[in-house]
Amino acid sequence: MEYRFGTVSIFIKPEKCSIREVNDILSQHAEMILGRIGIPNSQQKINVICLIIYGDTDKVGSLTGKLGLLSGTQVKSCLYKSKE
Repeated sequence: MEYRFGTVSIFIKPEKCSIREVNDILSQHAEMILGRIGIPNSQQKINVICLIIYGDTDKVGSLTGKLGLLSGTQVKSCLYKSKE
């Protein structure tokens, strides 16, 4: 399995999605999360979480897939592909 560095951006509408559900999924994938920053924005009623990750593509897909199934979330990922 190929391991890659990447980023995951999670956009959350808090009135439609439980932040606890998001955190539970992130905790299940904690071994591949290298860094995390969260920005709550009450004026626009959206929260943003950005992750720096390192993991195989199956685990990244599992993480983003589970998050994307939650109502009120949008998830985007970007993986670094080495040119070796």
